[in-house]
Amino acid sequence: MAAPTTTSGPRRTRTLRTDRWWLPPLGTALGLSAFVVYGLVRTFMNTWYWVPEQHYLAPFFSPCLSEACVPGASHLGTPFPDLAPWVPPPVFVLPFVLGFRLTCYYYRKAYYRAFWLSPPACAVTEPHRRYTGESRLPLLLQNAHRYFFYAAVLVAAVLTYDTVLAFHGVNGGVGVGLGTLLMVVNVVLLWGYTLSCHSCRHLVGGRINHFSRHPVRYRLWTWVSRLNGRHMSLAWASLFSVALVDLYVMLVASGAFPDPRLIN
Repeated sequence: MAAPTTTSGPRRTRTLRTDRWWLPPLGTALGLSAFVVYGLVRTFMNTWYWVPEQHYLAPFFSPCLSEACVPGASHLGTPFPDLAPWVPPPVFVLPFVLGFRLTCYYYRKAYYRAFWLSPPACAVTEPHRRYTGESRLPLLLQNAHRYFFYAAVLVAAVLTYDTVLAFHGVNGGVGVGLGTLLMVVNVVLLWGYTLSCHSCRHLVGGRINHFSRHPVRYRLWTWVSRLNGRHMSLAWASLFSVALVDLYVMLVASGAFPDPRLIN
């Protein structure tokens, strides 16, 4: 066995693990960082998010609630004024979506390990001398996860509506393109991630002492519990699908290539 590594001389052994335990947190850090960089760049580009011919709306800009939105992209009205170029439409919605992801139980584990090394992996000592848990700011805000869940449900419903509109034929009627299929996959993954949330599981089955007296809620709790076992996979899959669909709509809107049509 290789000699254990230490954090500061002979004070303590960091870990006895000899495998590449640092790869998962490194991969997580790179993946989340790439998404954050893409999200920031895409948000402040503030262009190429609406394809009128196919009724494609980029997920990062949905719902588009600002008067700065391009014509046709505001499916739910424009209650917010056009404040300034540095206040693009996603600013009014993305904080709630990001709040849901940031306070998610899985993502807490992911970025605590990847960025704060708290701890970086199982059986690996973290470098922090004190542990305060989530008992003070800003981590005290993690308890707001259940409220962000309600906002995430509304956003998922809006994205579902956007997907229905995407079944629009170029020449009228019903049409299906590659973008339509990608949007369908995206909303399925988003609903899977949202409904597999621990808050959803508690909402449908919490505070029940006898499941036999609540058969409907028991069935819902059982279904959500099965989804909950795949929460990590759905978290990453939905994160990737949102970025992919947003990038696809941006490329089609910019004229980089036409949307391949399957029907009409």
